[in-house]
Order: sequence, then structure tokens, then C-alpha cells
Amino acid sequence: MTAKATMDVPQKGGFSFDLCRRNEMLVNKGLRSPSFLKTGTTIVGLIFQVRSPFLISRSCTSYSLPHNCYSLDMVSSQLKLHRFHTGRESRVVTALTLLKTHLFSYQGHVSAALVLGGVDVTGPHLHTIYPHGSTDTLPYATMGSGSLAAMAIFESKYREGMNRDEGIKLVAEAILSGVFNDLGSGSNVDICVITKGNTEYLRNHLSPNPRTYPQKGYSFPKKTEVLLTKITPLREIVQVIEGGDAMEE
Repeated sequence: MTAKATMDVPQKGGFSFDLCRRNEMLVNKGLRSPSFLKTGTTIVGLIFQVRSPFLISRSCTSYSLPHNCYSLDMVSSQLKLHRFHTGRESRVVTALTLLKTHLFSYQGHVSAALVLGGVDVTGPHLHTIYPHGSTDTLPYATMGSGSLAAMAIFESKYREGMNRDEGIKLVAEAILSGVFNDLGSGSNVDICVITKGNTEYLRNHLSPNPRTYPQKGYSFPKKTEVLLTKITPLREIVQVIEGGDAMEE
């Protein structure tokens, strides 16, 4: 088989590195590649109830933000096309299937770790989606580098039948736990309250780490204050040295 024939053989499965070759070519032509942005995150979600089922979750901010945004935009467009084609609202499980199928096809190379929540005709749903496409369905969930600290708050304080205010308070406490116990998490707390037919965003609900600026210039006293004075008297010791005179110390 010739080299040209080898290039014509279709590739089955795996990850496509065509964009990597393109980026390398652009760098060789003088294009400066953008710098990488690495940040941490703590994302959580829980289901609460007031008369009818509701769901609350924290808006997504991830260490792999570009991957997350691309995956969510892709699924959002597919769900919109699905609604136009069927004339019905999409179910949460449809979004879950699209996301996990997309991530599984890349075998973890798309490093998107997601918390998916929503309310449809079957009620509230909350799922976690891992980069390799595996999923979990729980009444509360955490993801990100601060997820262990946030999960500790949920496991100790979550209970069934929580109302809206209790759910918001618990979610905020879980996020703060991730912020203060994880070096990668920080910034602020954003909360998204999802009900059937309505979505409410609570941007900057809390700012645990407000940015502070150092004082410009410092003034120091010109002399050191005397805090304590102690006088110790000296004792005269007379020693008689054989064959010599007395010596004082």
C-alpha cells in the first residue's frame, strides 16, 4: 500500500487532531496563540419543594470553561432545532442524552464536567455529567475542584422538603465551603432558580472574596517607643587569689 493510499483510508473513531495541526501551522506563520486560562470551580445543585417540585442550581463556571461553553452551546442549538421540528418543549433527559453522547464520543478529551438541572412535564431533574460521559441522578450534586467541601455541607444539612429560601441558603453555604477550602475556587456566588416555565438568575448573590487594594504609602514613627525599662544592679564579688591581689568582677 502506497503512502497516498494510506492517507485515503478513512479513520474510524478516536480523537481528531486536525485542529492541532492547523494551530501549529498558524503559529509557524507568526500568529500568536492565545494564552490558557485556568480557573477553579465549585458547582452544585439541589432539588427543593414548595407545593410543587422546583429545582435550584448554581450557574456553571468551570476549570474547562471553553469546553463547557462549546458543549452547552452545541446542545442548546440541537434542542432548539428539536423544539422547532416537534413543536413541543424538550425534556431534561433529551439534553442529558445529547451531552453524555457528545462527551463519550471524545473519550474524555473534552474536559467538561457538568451539573444539568431542569423541570419538564415529568417533574424536576438533576444530573451530573462527567468528562467521559458517565452520569449520576441525585437529589443534590456537586462538581468541580471544590466539590468535596461542598458535598460535605450537603451531606450534613440537606433534607427532603426544603423550601426555596432554605435551598438558596444551603446552596450558598456549599459554594462558600468550596471557595474557602479550595485554592482554585473563588470569585462570587451565582445562583439559578429553575421552576416550570421560569428561570431566575441571582447574579453576585454573595461576594465572599471582595477585591481589596493595598494602602498607598505607609507612615512609620521616626523613633522607637520605649515599652519597658528594667534596671538590674551589679553585685561586687571579691575573690582572694593566693599569692596575688584581690580582683573585682
